[in-house]
Amino acid sequence: MYDHSDDFQDFLQELGDVKPIKTDDRVLLDTAQQRLAKQLRREALAANQQHVNPFTMESVKPVDPLDYLDYKKPGIQDGVYKNLRLGKYEIEQKVTLSGMSLHDASALLYTRLTAAHQRGVRTLLVQHGRGEQSKPFPGLKKSYVNHWLPQLDIVIAFHTAQPQHGGFGATYVLLKKHPNQKLINREKQAKR
Repeated sequence: MYDHSDDFQDFLQELGDVKPIKTDDRVLLDTAQQRLAKQLRREALAANQQHVNPFTMESVKPVDPLDYLDYKKPGIQDGVYKNLRLGKYEIEQKVTLSGMSLHDASALLYTRLTAAHQRGVRTLLVQHGRGEQSKPFPGLKKSYVNHWLPQLDIVIAFHTAQPQHGGFGATYVLLKKHPNQKLINREKQAKR
């Protein structure tokens, strides 16, 4: 029978004065990563301080349930707007407002849009329904969505959805690229 303890003792003698490496659990960031991390923390603090819903309930212009909703900020390329209008962009998130009161729909839409922007989402589908039987006028929630979306600075364009995505009862929304995403893209491009 072979004794393994002798092999282990020989191994320990061969090690001699070898000592274990000390571990350091700190992560060392390069300066570009430090700047990005600091900026993300500042923006997160600012975002936590700015959670006031800017959507107004006054002076909404009624929109017919079968009208197209369309809006684009100046400077948006025609090709970008055309692709949005034709539903060619991947829908990254859906927001359903059907069955909600106007107040709840307003709060949910604002919260979801700002959170999506913070995560870098660019294209959303807002499902508001046509509202053909709504009171005090047809297309009530659709009219408010049309009224609210241009009030947000992060919304750069929107258009009524294609039939396969809900048609007159839904709207594509294109959000501005988040500044952090711009920084990340610059960092990626600089490393090439």
